[in-house]
Amino acid sequence: MNETGRPQDFPLSNPRADRVREVARLAGRPARLKRRQFLAEGPQAVREALALHQRRLAAGEPGVVDEVYSSEECLDRYPEFEELAEGTSARLASDEVLAAMADTVNPQGIIAVCRFLDVSLDQVLAAGPRLVAVLCQVRDPGNAGTVLRAADAAGADAVVLTASSVDIYNPKAVRSTAGSLFHLPVVLGADAAEFAARCRDQGIGVLAADGYGQLNLDRLQDENAARRLGASAAPSAYPLEQPTAWLFGNEAQGLSAEELALADHRVAVPVYGAAESLNLGTAATVCLYASARSQQPGS
Repeated sequence: MNETGRPQDFPLSNPRADRVREVARLAGRPARLKRRQFLAEGPQAVREALALHQRRLAAGEPGVVDEVYSSEECLDRYPEFEELAEGTSARLASDEVLAAMADTVNPQGIIAVCRFLDVSLDQVLAAGPRLVAVLCQVRDPGNAGTVLRAADAAGADAVVLTASSVDIYNPKAVRSTAGSLFHLPVVLGADAAEFAARCRDQGIGVLAADGYGQLNLDRLQDENAARRLGASAAPSAYPLEQPTAWLFGNEAQGLSAEELALADHRVAVPVYGAAESLNLGTAATVCLYASARSQQPGS
């Protein structure tokens, strides 16, 4: 960085340079696994990555961003990046270099090389989570990123991906999270049966989002609301305010029979129109918000 905080002049300008190729390789899973690094592209994702980086440094913890590459135009438009990028290796880069590094055609002027963020299941459960989204064999990176973003918006405490699910560090998945990947803990490669068993041991209910479920989510919310208001003395089939882990299944097949058997209840989101079903991201959002609303103080 120079005296003004802006990266040194002489921006990277050769899209075939070794450094550029090394960054570009992180679009592929083998390089990501070997180096335990991934790419964050665009102002929103990079801003959230750098904000987390600075919070961790301030707490005396290792940062999460190793390198930042930005165009001069991007820094002019978002001057806050100059301060946020302190403690990283920051370089100016030409548009051609950024295009060569990025997974997208238009990388929006800034790219960060970040360290893997996933944590262990032990860490998540030790924190006493009240709401967890579990992706069971979800293969599409866009869907995984969308559910993670919805979980973040709903105030979930963690997202868990079981074995055979998509790599959350896939560039498309990272983009789909819109920065939420840097907001909440993520567990990768979990065993669904082990997770469900440990949830029960800890008093966390397990619900399966299933279009053929015996419980209707709307009715469940109505029952919970009536009970909380004292309008009904009858117990709800499931108290939505209790700590809950929601299981969401594969985009095409949904949850397997084995995965459904892990749940305390199978819950259906009602479809009132002519649509055959809801897509994964929409269904997950509705389910997570149902729990989040019930868990709010005074609700």
